Amino acid sequence: MDMGLDLNAPHSMGTTIIGVTYNGGVVLGADSRTSTGMYVANRASDKITQLTDNVYMCRSGSAADSQIVSDYVRYFLHQHTIQLGQPATVKVAANLARLLSYSNKDMLQTGLIIGGWDKYEGGKIYGIPLGGTLLEQPFTIGGSGSSYLYGFFDQAWKEGMTKDEAEQLVIKAVSLAIARDGASGGVVRTVIINSEGVTRNFYPGDTLPIWHEELEPRNSLLDILSTSSPEPMST
Repeated sequence: MDMGLDLNAPHSMGTTIIGVTYNGGVVLGADSRTSTGMYVANRASDKITQLTDNVYMCRSGSAADSQIVSDYVRYFLHQHTIQLGQPATVKVAANLARLLSYSNKDMLQTGLIIGGWDKYEGGKIYGIPLGGTLLEQPFTIGGSGSSYLYGFFDQAWKEGMTKDEAEQLVIKAVSLAIARDGASGGVVRTVIINSEGVTRNFYPGDTLPIWHEELEPRNSLLDILSTSSPEPMST
């Protein structure tokens, strides 16, 4: 059946990833929708990947490209840690990701955010957009949903936020992007990194704020049918 679809056409890939510094560490956040054109390939994917005990990576663009970059960076950081006998800094991890992205910029379609904490510089956020440029910023956003968030962050971000303020900012921003961007959706995952360690949090979609006349979450027909008890037949 011909539906007028070109299966060989490039697929649009969307997501929302965010990295924010606060007074004492960093907060990373992402949605969980992996899309392949108009199809949702995975509604609960984890786009925040651990590189070391103290450094994490947010991935956007091609899932395959970003996953192989994170695998290589994790491998090189493991060697680096063994050679030095101490954890790698956030800057070293970001530069490794930048080197791989820039060296293969003609073949990779991925944007990355590196965030973490180390004893030398504290919490740091680095953005690596398409092409392999390395940018150190107090906050950075990426993916298709980021187009809707630049003005919001210019107004809402402030220096010296607490951990809770930073996490709530990330959750609000991702939920705003989910409301506007069809390629972002699912749940919100956050990772908080500071001198005390790493905390992962999970926020289901039905607990997120409702924006811009979004429809309230409802049970699917399958959920309703599976929970309802059948009525006896009358003769």
